[in-house]
Amino acid sequence: MDEKQLHFRTILEGVLVAGVVTVILLFGGFEKIEGWILNTQFSLRGPLTPKSPIIIVSIDEDSFDELEFQWPWPRSVHAEFLNILQQGRPTAIGLNILFIEPSALGPEDDVALGEAIRDAGNVILAAAQSVVESGMYRKADLNAPVASIRKHAAGYGPVNLPTDNDAFIRRAQTHLMHQGTAIKGFDALLYQLAQKAGLSESPFQQTQFIINFRGRPRTFETVPYYRVLNGEIPPAYFYGKIVFVGSTTPLLHDSYPTPFAPTGDMPGVEIHANILETMLQNDPIEQIPLGVTVFVLLLAGPLAIRITNRFRPLFALSLILVLIGIYWAVGFAGFSIANVWVDAIPLPLCLVLGYGTSVIQNFIREQREKRQLSQYFSPSVLTDIFRHRKEGTLGSQRRVVTVLFSDIRGFTFLSQKIAPEQVAAFLHEYLTEMTDVVFEHGGTVDKYMGDSIMALYNAPFDQPDHAHQALKTAFEFQRRLKPLAKKLKDAFGWDLEFGVGIHTGEAVVGTLGSQQRFEYTAIGDTINLGARLESLTKQYRVPIIMSESTYEGIREQYETKFLGTVEIQGREHPERIYAALNPIAARKPSSILEEA
Repeated sequence: MDEKQLHFRTILEGVLVAGVVTVILLFGGFEKIEGWILNTQFSLRGPLTPKSPIIIVSIDEDSFDELEFQWPWPRSVHAEFLNILQQGRPTAIGLNILFIEPSALGPEDDVALGEAIRDAGNVILAAAQSVVESGMYRKADLNAPVASIRKHAAGYGPVNLPTDNDAFIRRAQTHLMHQGTAIKGFDALLYQLAQKAGLSESPFQQTQFIINFRGRPRTFETVPYYRVLNGEIPPAYFYGKIVFVGSTTPLLHDSYPTPFAPTGDMPGVEIHANILETMLQNDPIEQIPLGVTVFVLLLAGPLAIRITNRFRPLFALSLILVLIGIYWAVGFAGFSIANVWVDAIPLPLCLVLGYGTSVIQNFIREQREKRQLSQYFSPSVLTDIFRHRKEGTLGSQRRVVTVLFSDIRGFTFLSQKIAPEQVAAFLHEYLTEMTDVVFEHGGTVDKYMGDSIMALYNAPFDQPDHAHQALKTAFEFQRRLKPLAKKLKDAFGWDLEFGVGIHTGEAVVGTLGSQQRFEYTAIGDTINLGARLESLTKQYRVPIIMSESTYEGIREQYETKFLGTVEIQGREHPERIYAALNPIAARKPSSILEEA
């Protein structure tokens, strides 16, 4: 596969990986874990001090104890509370209490509250949308405050809070759709009053947004309801403030899980305070658009595969983990400094999937190549080949090699006399034994030609003593052949002999062939001469013949005999040839003394 094809395949595989992650993203597969990560980012960032003049008047346990009223409290009590509060001239009052049914104490109770709301002139009331669904049937009702209470209010709006799939509240909406009409919500109406009072420097444009929570419950200044009613806190304390009034006691079940309150103890009234603070400061959490995330995934997929194909698996994994760490660090910095929320999972998952896909593909490809190349190389050489595969070890290159050809004499005649199954069984045993010898001496089996073997030395890696190793192989062939020859003689009465030709010279070595089939081999005049020397062993009746170039490399290690000069077809000059007799180290001391 050329560089252009490899580049195209890398991009294609990377895009497919990115596509898988994108599909999971589009179907909400990451929502819960991303929500948990967002919670973690809020916790790591820590609380922020509210900047807006927001104060919460809490209907808490102490207020129940001090006032000794059962819930719902008489509306005349709320009327008295408002009469006291409005004396301090607050900017806006948000009653996060539902008055959707007439008072059990009679119409006068509702009228009293309505008059107090009229006198204050800046009260926003809470409404609630209820939805009933059954199969294809869906009915939505807006439960508004009773008419006598709401008619003098500055407005009323739904206090419904949207929840994520894990039941956490992280988002807000300024408008709520009801029967095809967008209705301003409770917080949007309060924002409107605050904006008129000049509390918002820039208009808030978003209709749906992620709340920038300031901290845990009671982050906003909170005072008990009863202390205002009893006069312990003077009305002037609320001058210019936006006052939220609502329940903070668990008894009224108006608490929810939020990033700073994962156990579900954030009062609804404080969530509304966080929403209004986000709107007034115009600093919602901005989530990176889906299109940008998908674009980054399309870059990350090919990048992961490129890294994996370029480097070794462990280093590639380390590099990818570093990239993920940098991505998370930048994402958290963006969240803490710029209120930007980057999806934490899709890109790392894309990188890991790209890495895993590439590693698996490379492993499968490597195993297939190993099976193809195992017929040429010993396991140790094969391991080195794949360890240095990035260096183009098997690419075609010109190098000095020693080539060895071996052949069983007369085997063609013998194979005509015995059954084909017996021929196949003998060849299997013979070639297995001889291949082991080649591998033991660092050689490469180039090919089998019937009973003939062609082996290379000094390829694919440098082998300083390659001529010596080739000759050692030839002598080991002779030793290993003896038991096989005896078995053949006992079975068929045939004396087994063989010849070996060895030559050292330059050749082009590497994986050669077509796209459909390739093999590791060597070509050139050196190979032709090696084959010719093997055929000369029959004429000179010696088992091992080598060329002069091989002789020059081993003459100090082996006992040899000069056989003469022969003309080789296709070569300009005659070739001096030698017979290898014995390794010098194997001769007996007595024979050495006799020669001396």
